[in-house]
Amino acid sequence: MKIFTLTNNNGMQVSITNYGGRITKMLVPDREGNMRDVVLGFDKIDDYRHENNATDFGAAIGRYANRIGNGQITIDGHTLQLPQNNGNHCLHGGPDGWQYSLYEVESASRNTLVLTMVSADGDNNFPGEVKVRLSYQLTEDNRLNIAYHATTDATTVINMTNHSYFNLNGDGNTTILNHLLTIDADEYTPIDETYLPKGMKATVEGTPFDFRQPKAVGRDIALQHEQLLNGNGYDHNWVLNTRGDVAKPCARLQSPTTGIVMEVFTSEPGMQIYTGNFLDRSIIGKGGIAYGQRSAICLETQKYPNSPNNNWPESNAYLHPGESFDSQTTFAFSVE
Repeated sequence: MKIFTLTNNNGMQVSITNYGGRITKMLVPDREGNMRDVVLGFDKIDDYRHENNATDFGAAIGRYANRIGNGQITIDGHTLQLPQNNGNHCLHGGPDGWQYSLYEVESASRNTLVLTMVSADGDNNFPGEVKVRLSYQLTEDNRLNIAYHATTDATTVINMTNHSYFNLNGDGNTTILNHLLTIDADEYTPIDETYLPKGMKATVEGTPFDFRQPKAVGRDIALQHEQLLNGNGYDHNWVLNTRGDVAKPCARLQSPTTGIVMEVFTSEPGMQIYTGNFLDRSIIGKGGIAYGQRSAICLETQKYPNSPNNNWPESNAYLHPGESFDSQTTFAFSVE
């Protein structure tokens, strides 16, 4: 396990470990030029190990980010049973997903890190030997570009994302309820009591899920709305209007406290927003802080949850031999 730090001439730093491709630190300037670490995590690299803390802080999630219903997929007419590590569902690739795997370092420079891994056929019961390549690039205009690439020798499913827990206040002692969030999405995918999409889309109009204009994350989060109760807060996938156009921001997050703004660009059709609903101060993170509920927000660009079991053409998660999975996400930072 090693940590590599990308830097630019603005003083921004992004530290990444080859254990799970995890972002462990992200230092960005606030409105006064002070550097703030805007991601939750641990001070010691060993604390990220599965046996020490089973968390997803900063990780590159795979093979399949988010949930697969009942842990089942169908390939060539055959139903395959995957691990059921989240109730009846398979979450984030199973109990030993790629976030707990050690990547090889293909190259490392001042502003770019490239990691590779071979996932064996049958890894967490997923079929096919999959070769994965992760690329992290920090630009001079404070953009972190993440590129995912994968190929397989047998039909399988792939859905990768980054699972950083953001707090743009730069302080894990505070909540993200004051953060202003904008999402370019007219629809989202409602969930049942097990956090699994019901297989349909619903309008955000007139609901707590309407973030088409900037809105504080905490404004509606405590409403007695069925979907918020099902998710214990926001733990839902939004259907992005950007439709894979990486030139258009799909989301914007801003801390009024620090002035730090983060825009998200992605080639993916969806984005899961998770508001740290299950952080309960049992995890001791950076600086000895016990991370509490709503102390971070995750913006996970992705195929929709349970896509292999739903008819969503724009969110096809199957990967066949001779094809490649290619995905791009950018986190762009500025101040206001």
